[in-house]
Amino acid sequence: MATLIHTLADHSDDVNYCAFSSSCLATCSLDKTVRVYSLNNFTELPYSPLRGHTYAVHCCCFSPSGHVLASCSTDGTTVVWDTHDGRMLAVLEQPSGSPVRVCRFSPESTYLVSGAADGSVVLWNMQSLKPYRSGNVKDGSLVACAFSPSGNFFVTGSSCGDLTVWDDKMRCLYNEKAHDLGVTCCDISSQPISDGEHGFRYFQMASCGQDNQIKLWLILFADFLGVELKYKYTLNGHSAPVLACAFSYDGQMLVSGSVDKCVIIHETSTGNTLHTLSQHTRYVTTCAFAPYSPLLATGSMDKTVNIWQFDLKQPCAGNTVENESKVAVEDWSEDDVSAWLCAQDLADFVELFKINNIDGKELLNLTKESLTNELKIESLGLRSRVLQKIEELRMKMMSVSVAIPDEFLCPITRELMKDPVIAADGYSYEKEAMENWISNKRRSSPMTNLPLHSLMLTPNRSLKMAISRWLETQQK
Repeated sequence: MATLIHTLADHSDDVNYCAFSSSCLATCSLDKTVRVYSLNNFTELPYSPLRGHTYAVHCCCFSPSGHVLASCSTDGTTVVWDTHDGRMLAVLEQPSGSPVRVCRFSPESTYLVSGAADGSVVLWNMQSLKPYRSGNVKDGSLVACAFSPSGNFFVTGSSCGDLTVWDDKMRCLYNEKAHDLGVTCCDISSQPISDGEHGFRYFQMASCGQDNQIKLWLILFADFLGVELKYKYTLNGHSAPVLACAFSYDGQMLVSGSVDKCVIIHETSTGNTLHTLSQHTRYVTTCAFAPYSPLLATGSMDKTVNIWQFDLKQPCAGNTVENESKVAVEDWSEDDVSAWLCAQDLADFVELFKINNIDGKELLNLTKESLTNELKIESLGLRSRVLQKIEELRMKMMSVSVAIPDEFLCPITRELMKDPVIAADGYSYEKEAMENWISNKRRSSPMTNLPLHSLMLTPNRSLKMAISRWLETQQK
């Protein structure tokens, strides 16, 4: 059962894209703005809307950590924003100056891809914020992009109907004519599946297009075998061009949005239709599943974004080992941890974790230092990937536990406060977030927008103790 729980109607023009992080939802529009909302109560964050683009904003995406947001526009730029305070961190200009249609972070935040109307694609280094590599599709505009879970490959889709696979050196590895009238969107599931014959771990990929079709593919990314793409089947149901598609976190569902004003949720294992949602009054341009909670966002040319919640008994984003076994993560055995590693495509670490007797409790306590010094994982990229998966696990645990009391959340970051302070407006904030707010020459209250008569921040020890007590109750 999918239930409409909230409608956002703040944009003054067509909604072009929406994207989730673990705690926020971002939306962008023809009205030149990006808006950011808290998933706690769907209120807009104090720094929203983000105004920096001079023309329509076509796409937005969060980095895997959720700390950075990127948006791209007809103005030929991709802007990188700090999600803690809304600061503009960088303006990345497409070398050709062509309108940028799509942007996407790699899974480890090493790179950001921007694709433009002239077919140019740029791979940006996120440390230097400089172009790392660039290329061009054969024909048409570049309108879609998705990274492989490893981050070593990515797929682009063009308005001439091609799907093109690139490696992280921007070498074109494979090209497939997928949709006769043009690709509009593509997505790759983060969860692998075995082909059952050779034991290779394939990933599901979906593409949709102006031909009214959604195609499901199996794609193999392997440095030693190259790239292999297998057509699986076509999903039916839409009567007009399909503009958007996205997998749930576990890959069990695929959502699509169309010019026919409908949103369809498909079961990927069978191709069956689970739900058809018809609340939008104009073309559905975007749809996205939340990564760690049973939420779906759909955006439309009717200027609204609808938020849907799924019955937890239905297949939903985030189903993993702990849901199936009904065992709390801290009570996992070493075998449970091994099963979780395999489900996260981290099977190469199973033996290492077993040798070090990593059970559920040990897993949750792993840090960058322990991965480096105790487990001897030398690769920074691999350490980051493991830590990202553990953080996702922690967030998932929090999402199924008792909701965090709103008064414990910082109004700026919408995250649980560790060091709360009281500002002159009488509200409590996370100390670092409020210091950053003030250091950016803001002299107004994040909550009321009225001038602050003082910049003094007073530790809120009673609130800190209350948060500490609440955390202790959650750990029992």
